[in-house]
Amino acid sequence: MSTKTIKSKAKSTKDSTKITSSTSSKKQPTSKKQPTSKKPQSMAELLSQVKQAIVVPQKDERVTGKIVEKQKNALVIDISAKTLAAVGSKEFEIAKDYIDKLKEGQEIEVTVLSIEASNGYIPVSLRQAAVSAKWEVFDEALEKDSELTAQGLETNKGGMIVSVNGVRGFVPSSQFGKDFMGRIDDLLNKTFKVKAIEVDREKNRLIFSERHVSEADELALRDCALDSVKANEVYEGVVSGVMHFGLFVTVEIPIKDEKNVGHIEGLVHISEISWEKVDHPKNYHKVGDRIKVKVLGIDEKTNKLNLSIKQLSDDPWKGIDKNYSVGATLTGTISRVEPFGVFVNVEDGVDGLIHASKLNPDESYQKGAKITVTVESVDPERRRMSLSPILTEIPVGYK
Repeated sequence: MSTKTIKSKAKSTKDSTKITSSTSSKKQPTSKKQPTSKKPQSMAELLSQVKQAIVVPQKDERVTGKIVEKQKNALVIDISAKTLAAVGSKEFEIAKDYIDKLKEGQEIEVTVLSIEASNGYIPVSLRQAAVSAKWEVFDEALEKDSELTAQGLETNKGGMIVSVNGVRGFVPSSQFGKDFMGRIDDLLNKTFKVKAIEVDREKNRLIFSERHVSEADELALRDCALDSVKANEVYEGVVSGVMHFGLFVTVEIPIKDEKNVGHIEGLVHISEISWEKVDHPKNYHKVGDRIKVKVLGIDEKTNKLNLSIKQLSDDPWKGIDKNYSVGATLTGTISRVEPFGVFVNVEDGVDGLIHASKLNPDESYQKGAKITVTVESVDPERRRMSLSPILTEIPVGYK
């Protein structure tokens, strides 16, 4: 067979293959592929789809990523968009306690420090996440009433600044047990147990109590006492503090179920000490005095009692007009001397006023001195009594 014949057969075979292939293609029509996503109809839609597909982190943005690798002094995190981030050595050291609890594959939240990659990684910080994790510990401790370890840092007039779980907080003086009253300096640079009593992340406010640990049993009795105390009831107590605005009293509340006594702090406001005007509570009671008090109510915010001493007796102004008729003469004691007149105490809780225009300018009026007066008018509702002195002669300007 000649070379020409071989080439001709080859060409014929090639053509035949083309025809067969073409015919086969026509006999087996291909099915149309269903579009997997809607094609963008405009440039705006195209940009929108691109933006959704690629998330570019910005500086100071908080993003969520997955831990890819946990190294000795670094943490590699996949923050999507085929972007790897890393917590460098400095940031690693700051959040080391938090990082020690993390595992590879775990999702965490990080803060982008810069959009410029360093060694192929976007630098990120875990400070916010670490702080957030610590606050979650405080929230849980408050909810479960669990103990925490505090270290005393410094003291001030109000109490002690402490460090708990690496965060600064405060223990008020009133929240130390009696074993440390007056000597909280002994706890400086030392560790001691506390409980959280106020956690406010927004205000960065952490308040702890030492006495909720050291006096837990007594406080449990106090809670029972709060359930047992009744408004308008009279109880005994001991004066625990004397301030210009009132008296602090530790009230003893009998607990029926446990045959015990619970102690609740309360305040007798200066206006509730006596029916008469009180210049200062120290003129009536001192610390350690045992007194009776009437419960006016309970402060729901502080769980302290609002108390009264004066309401243990009747209001002396009630029906006062029946006891002192207009024109009656009586002897009282000068209780106050003011520029506008002289107050005369006619009985406990009842002071009448001699107006300055009715006083003898040649006479001296001293607090504590006895004086005889005449009742000019009585107004029980306004708690006012108008008096005039018994005069031997009418002074100039007398009205």
